[in-house]
Amino acid sequence: MSKLIDRKYTHGGGALFEEERRFYEVNGYIIRKNNVSDALLDEIGKRFIDICNGKVDVSMGMRLVKDASLRQKGVKGVNSVSKVQDCLHDDVSDPAITDAVTSIIGPNITAIHCMVINKPPDSNPNSSMHPLHQDLHAFPFRPPERIVVSWTALEKVDKNNGGLYVVPGTQTLELQPHVYFEAFKNTFYFGVKGFDHLPKVYLDMEKGGTVFIHPLILHGSGPNITKRFRKSVSCHYADSNCYFIDVKGTVQENIGTEIMDMILKYGYSCSFVEYWKRKSRLIKGPSGNFQNFENRL
Repeated sequence: MSKLIDRKYTHGGGALFEEERRFYEVNGYIIRKNNVSDALLDEIGKRFIDICNGKVDVSMGMRLVKDASLRQKGVKGVNSVSKVQDCLHDDVSDPAITDAVTSIIGPNITAIHCMVINKPPDSNPNSSMHPLHQDLHAFPFRPPERIVVSWTALEKVDKNNGGLYVVPGTQTLELQPHVYFEAFKNTFYFGVKGFDHLPKVYLDMEKGGTVFIHPLILHGSGPNITKRFRKSVSCHYADSNCYFIDVKGTVQENIGTEIMDMILKYGYSCSFVEYWKRKSRLIKGPSGNFQNFENRL
């Protein structure tokens, strides 16, 4: 039997086997194959298409984000949409996800920032790629060891259609400064510089596979150079007892300022911290420091 390891990045209990837990501790991510049922993914995929085609009212907090290069070409419907953001009022508590999340962050779980991500074919490569980055850059809550993202493939994902890549082991890094790159300036697609020399691992995944990623691990995705789509559903989870920080004067001040500008543009008035609380939903356990607002953004 393998010797048990010290747990810095995982928690007891939940669905992960010890070898999976060990892999996550060392590498900062873990893939679970056939994790989510085809039936649920087909339901999510159909709802995504209905939203893109205007058959679903998105006024309840969801937000459509269109690929800029395809919008300029006059493309419409699912072929033009890159994301449907803030899907938390839909059911995001599938046990196949949350049981594994419990193994990483513990039993008190709040979901934040759930979205369906799409990479349609024929978009400008610089419009659909996401440079190397750390998810923690966006979040004013800590500690990072009690945050994790789940990313589930709605269809086959590989390097050619813009699948994810990770730099294993970089969950040990501090949060790095994030900036916009001249080549691709998609809103909020910040990235880090100085790490391109590190070896990347491309995460080829079949439909229903889920990767769980530490919020400090360096990761990104390339362009979709195929005629296929690349759809996935992503949701971040945090221990409900995470504490909040002020990002002013930190490497996160730039994204905090940009998000606050966006909030004002849409006619809302709240702090950066309250913004994230409003984008959260309690999954299980006490609500802790995430107050679950009914007045969503």
